[in-house]
This record gives sequence, structure tokens and C-alpha cells, in this order.
Amino acid sequence: MLLPATYQAALFLMILSMVCWGSWANTLKLCPGFRFQLFYWDYALGLTIAAVVWGLTAGTLGHAGPTFFADVAQAPLGPILFAIAGGIVFNIANLLLVAAIDIAGLAVAFPVGIGLALVVGAVSSYLVSPAANPLLLFAGVALVTVAIVLDAAAYRKRESNAKEATTRGIVLSLVGGLLMGGWYPITTHGLGNATHPGPGPYAIALYFALGVLLSTIPANLLLMAKPLDGKPPVDGSGYWRAPLGWHLAGLFGGAIWCIGGVANFVASVAQLSKPIGPAVSYSIGQGATMISALWGVFIWREFAGAPRSSKILLFFMFIFFLLGLGAVALAPLY
Repeated sequence: MLLPATYQAALFLMILSMVCWGSWANTLKLCPGFRFQLFYWDYALGLTIAAVVWGLTAGTLGHAGPTFFADVAQAPLGPILFAIAGGIVFNIANLLLVAAIDIAGLAVAFPVGIGLALVVGAVSSYLVSPAANPLLLFAGVALVTVAIVLDAAAYRKRESNAKEATTRGIVLSLVGGLLMGGWYPITTHGLGNATHPGPGPYAIALYFALGVLLSTIPANLLLMAKPLDGKPPVDGSGYWRAPLGWHLAGLFGGAIWCIGGVANFVASVAQLSKPIGPAVSYSIGQGATMISALWGVFIWREFAGAPRSSKILLFFMFIFFLLGLGAVALAPLY
């Protein structure tokens, strides 16, 4: 399998994961009128296909460990179950956070859900596999969390009629955030590294994707029948009536997320003199919120008519984000 040999290469992969995780949702904007539940069928399928493609290419080339097929075949049951469980937890968290955004708006769901996910994921990943300088790591996490709060405040300033923070919206944000912070340490619990032999990142990614795909069937069918956002039930026949381009967008969205996921797994197990560890890799990947904000500001022009105070908050959001990202990136070196 291919693994990064230098910290610069591993850092590139972590930044790539951040960009992919913050960009995949743009594909939903290409499908106007396509209910998210219908889009999600293609998204889950695209994620799984991409995991297989990663394994057959980067997971098979190179000389760092066994090939993808050998790794998948020889993986112990424990890591397989952890990876599948991580996929299930991620899937439920993803669906809950989307519903929370629909109900309470970005201004509530972002700081509560994504902020909580960042803190829980970084702390739990560090406890499971401690690596890197904890002061730099958690100082960086704190700065990125501040940036997420500023991002939410900017959205609230932009909205002339912001959605009311209902109890249901806050509860969904909390539950989704806790689960979103828990999927990474669960998935990578059995991931092999220099001191702990086990399945490589490409095999783990495949089992994770299978967990996502299998759990999509009951979870998405339930959300189609009982949408959490209060909208009418989703008509499944709408999936077959959708244009081909919408299905391709869903597949592409899942593939983009998977590229980021595999890149993040690979970076976390880079065989360097100073290990990076899952906590650093996950924390940089969760900077995806800021990438999403960049898309909204510069591509989708979501703040074109926003008040000046909103744009000032965005400016400070990016400052805190860059400072936090820098601190986390330096954590494995000192």
C-alpha cells in the first residue's frame, strides 16, 4: 500500500481531507428539488465505490505493508466490527446533523453540532491513541471551535428572519454532534500503525464504507417515512424520476467524502519519526466547516447582501481558523 514517507506529504493528505469533507455538500446544490433522503442513496453508494477504487489503486501499489486484498482477507474480526460500527455511527450522525440544520438553521447546528463533534473527536481520539504535543493540539482545537462559533454568528447576522432554536433542533444538534465526534475513534480503534499491527487504512476504509452503506437502508427508509424536519414524507418514486445528472452528483458527493476519509486515515498512520496520530488528523480534517464557509462566501455568494457586521465576523473566523489549523499542524513536530 502507499503511505506518506514525510510529514509534508502527511500534512498534504490531512489538508486534502479537510477540503473534501468541506466540499462534498456542494454536489447537493446541483440537484434543486431533490430531497436529501433521495440524494443520500447515491451518496452512500458513491462513498462505497470510491473506497473500493482506493483499495484497488493506492491500497495495492507500493511496498509499505500488505496489499489491499491481503489486508482485507487477513483483518481480524475486532477491527472489522469497529470499522463497520464507525460507519454506522457516522451515518446516523450525518443524517441527524442535516435534519438539525433544516430545523434550527446553520447558526445553531454549526456551533452545537460541529463544534461538539470537533472537541469530542479530538479528545477521544487522543485518549485512545495519544500522539503529538497536547498543548498545541488542544489549543488549536479551541481556536478552531471559536472560528466555528464566529461562523455561526455570521450566518445569524446574515439572516433577517433566523430560525428559532427549537428544543428539537438543539437536541438533534447535540446528539448528532456527539455521534459525529465518536465515529472516528471507533473506526480507527483497530487501525494498524508502527507500534500496533493491524489492518491498514485502505482496508479499514472499505469496512467503514460498508457500515455506511448497510446502515443507510434502515436509517434512510425511516427518515423518508418520518422526516425529522417536519416536512411531508418522501415519495420513493421520486428517486427514479430524478435526472441522471442528479444521481451522478450524489455518487460524486460520496466519492469526494471518501477521498477525504481515506486520506485522513492514511495520514494518521504515517510511519514517521514522530507519529501524527488520529487526534491531529481528525482535528485538521474537521476544519472542513471553514472550507464549507469559503464555498458559501466566494462561490455561492451567500453573503453578498449581508450586513457589514456579518462580514467582520467572517474575517475573524478565518483568522482564528488559520491560527488553530497552524497550532494543530505543528503539534506532531514539538
